[in-house]
Amino acid sequence: MPVIGFMNAGSPEARAGVLAAFRQGLRETGYIEDQNVKIEYRWGENRYDRLPGMAAELVRRQVAVIGATSTPAALAAKAATTTIPIIFETGGDPIRLGLVASLNRPGGNITGVTQLNEEIAPKRLELLHELVPTASVIGLLVNPTDPALADTSTRNLQAAAHALGLQLHVLHASTERDFDAVFANLSQLRAGGLVIGPDTFLVTRSERLAKLALEHALPAVFEFREFVAAGGLMSYGGSTTDAYRMAGVYAARILKGEKPSELPVQQGTKIELFLNLKTARALGITVPLPLSGRADEVIE
Repeated sequence: MPVIGFMNAGSPEARAGVLAAFRQGLRETGYIEDQNVKIEYRWGENRYDRLPGMAAELVRRQVAVIGATSTPAALAAKAATTTIPIIFETGGDPIRLGLVASLNRPGGNITGVTQLNEEIAPKRLELLHELVPTASVIGLLVNPTDPALADTSTRNLQAAAHALGLQLHVLHASTERDFDAVFANLSQLRAGGLVIGPDTFLVTRSERLAKLALEHALPAVFEFREFVAAGGLMSYGGSTTDAYRMAGVYAARILKGEKPSELPVQQGTKIELFLNLKTARALGITVPLPLSGRADEVIE
C-alpha cells in the first residue's frame, strides 16, 4: 500500500477541517485512507524549526509522495529531497519562495497549489479602510519566524498603506505570550485597525486573536472564516479547504504515476469575504450595504 507523508506547520486540532479537505481530494481521485493508501502525519505544532527534521524522517521512510501543506513545511520538504515527489500548499508566491521555477512548468520533483493569500493582502487593508475610513494608523501583525511570508506581507502592505495615505506599524508575534504586548502596543499607537498577516501559527490562534481584538475594541481583518466565526470583524482570503482538496487530488495523481514536473501549479481562484455584523455593532461600525452585499457570508 503506498504511503503519503503529510506535513504541516500547525497542529492536528487546529487543522482538522483542511485535513478533511485533503482526504476528500484523495477520495475524489480514487484513494481512501487505510483502504488503498496510508498517510503518515508530521505536525510542527507551530515550531517551524522542527520541520526540517520531520521532512528528513519522511525521506528516510521513502514515502511515495510528500504533501507539504503550509509555507514552512513546503520549504522544509523541498530542502530535504530532490527525488521524492512533493505536493505543496502555500498562501505565498511559489516562484518568489523558490519552490518552483515556473507555474506552468514547475520542473523537478515539486508542484502544488497556491491560494495567493499574500497577493491579496493589500485588498484586506482596503476593505478595512472602507469599514473604518477615519482610522489613519493601522497595525500589521506578522510572525517573524516565517520571514518568507512576513517580509512580503510587510512590503505589500506598506505600499498599499502609502497609496491610501495611512500609517502602518508592523508588530511581531511568534508565540501566544507575545499577544498581550502586541495589543498594548496597538493601544499606545492609538491604532484604528489591525491587519493580521498570513501565517500558520497566527491562523491556529484565530480564536484568541478575535477575542483580544474585541476586548481592545479594535477592528481587525484576517484571511479565514474561523477568525470571523470566533468574533473577528472581517476576513478576506483564498479558500483553504479548496486549496487542500486540490492538493489531495494532485497527491493522488502522483500515486497514479503522473510526474510533478508535468503538473502545473494550481492557483486557487476562490476568494471569500466574511463579515461579523454583531462585532461591527459592538465596535460602533456601520457596514456599508455594498460591502455586506459582496460578502460570501454575514454572521449575525
